Amino acid sequence: MANKLLKTWYHLVISNFLAIVAVAFATAVLRRGWPFSVDGLAGWLHAQRPVHLATAVILMAAVAKLWRARRPRDVYLVEYGCFRPRPCFRAPFATCREHVHLLPYLLADKESLSFAIRLLERSGLGEETCVPYSYHYMPPDRSLDAAREETELVIFSAIDDVFARSTVTPADIDVLIVNCSIFTPTPVFVDMVVNRYKLRAGVQSLNLSGMGCGAGLVAIGLARYLLQVAVPGTHVLTVSTEILSSQYYVGSERAMLLPNCLFRMGAAATILTNTAERARFKLGRIVRTMTAARDADYRCIFQEEDDKGIRGVRLSKDLTATAGNALKRNIVAFGPIVLPVSKQLLVALSLLKRKLLSRRRGGSKVRLYCPDFRTAFEHFCIHAGGRAVIDEVQRGLGLSDEDVEASRMTLHRFGNTSSSLVLYELAYAEAKGRMRKGDRVWMISFGAGFECSCVALECVRPAADADGPWADCIHRYPVQLPDVAI
Repeated sequence: MANKLLKTWYHLVISNFLAIVAVAFATAVLRRGWPFSVDGLAGWLHAQRPVHLATAVILMAAVAKLWRARRPRDVYLVEYGCFRPRPCFRAPFATCREHVHLLPYLLADKESLSFAIRLLERSGLGEETCVPYSYHYMPPDRSLDAAREETELVIFSAIDDVFARSTVTPADIDVLIVNCSIFTPTPVFVDMVVNRYKLRAGVQSLNLSGMGCGAGLVAIGLARYLLQVAVPGTHVLTVSTEILSSQYYVGSERAMLLPNCLFRMGAAATILTNTAERARFKLGRIVRTMTAARDADYRCIFQEEDDKGIRGVRLSKDLTATAGNALKRNIVAFGPIVLPVSKQLLVALSLLKRKLLSRRRGGSKVRLYCPDFRTAFEHFCIHAGGRAVIDEVQRGLGLSDEDVEASRMTLHRFGNTSSSLVLYELAYAEAKGRMRKGDRVWMISFGAGFECSCVALECVRPAADADGPWADCIHRYPVQLPDVAI
């Protein structure tokens, strides 16, 4: 990992070689003074033939235009919207406990029954998290109709919200990207959206599946790449969700009971464009790291059947450690391009010290300098996959309780809404009035595979109000979470 980080810095220097030389040259010129006087420069220009001067100006203009054309366009987030569930979808602990005791496949396994109840109590979820109508039935309704009903509710609500909060209309959408990990009906989600909002016939559509909780930032990254080469004024609509109704696990295996206890209904939509007009955030660096080459990481989040043939998603007991390792790998590439130069130098010096002492006994034990990412970001949106995941990231990055407040409170209020969760966390920071123009945001998500995605945002225009998913409850947050052993 140390060699990889050194290579990253090396490539940064090489890719910016011309800029470094230009800065050095300009510094030398300023120190020694401009060699030509104003009168001398005017005389030199007067002595040149007009056709030569005109040719030089045209060539410089052509080079400047070519440089601008080859340079990737800046990408902006115009607006985002989140599904806000009504109180009738609430699943308080008392209801969850009652349902757990009424499920026949759990009653036959007392240990799994106790495990499910303990997990709910220690999960970090509050009394207002919501589940779809299908979960309120006994037994849960896992039909296709129930899943379609949930799909239309959460996706269309999020899209309605983002259009209501912006001046962009469905007719302005050029590209549509929808992601949902497990449930994939026919026609797919993008077709449902096109049909509902009557998007124009030329709209480009992409449907992503199987990527787990990290798919939301993957979709934003894909939108960014498309917008960087698209004509100015192009708009991309992304929608992130996870449909729970058809995926409820009706077995008793503990590792496959975890999704039933942690996941809750939710969806988020974003509108992105490559023009700064009406933008709210500017997209910065995006880095995605895959660790699927390691068998343990590949099977960390795995859909399969248990020994009784019941399908579900198995979450490994090593999920927290796997997420921590994936984040470390991601930071190797992400850190050098977002940290201030002073912090980069300190990291480089600690790497050099370890390398120089590596031949001596104990040289490999030289502790690497851990940079303070709070010098690069004011806000952190960490995917709240569970209480333990937040704790692991907080320890690894050296963040304060205030830095991870948005993640903990979002998990408490909305539960794990999968790929849409980081946008609920962004909405929390804005609803609390903490977002200022120029503030930088670091979004971190984890997904099946295993993968880690990091996205940097810079606030261009804070929200005018807090009318989002937190509108009816932000005054009650933050709340004091019980201190329980995980």
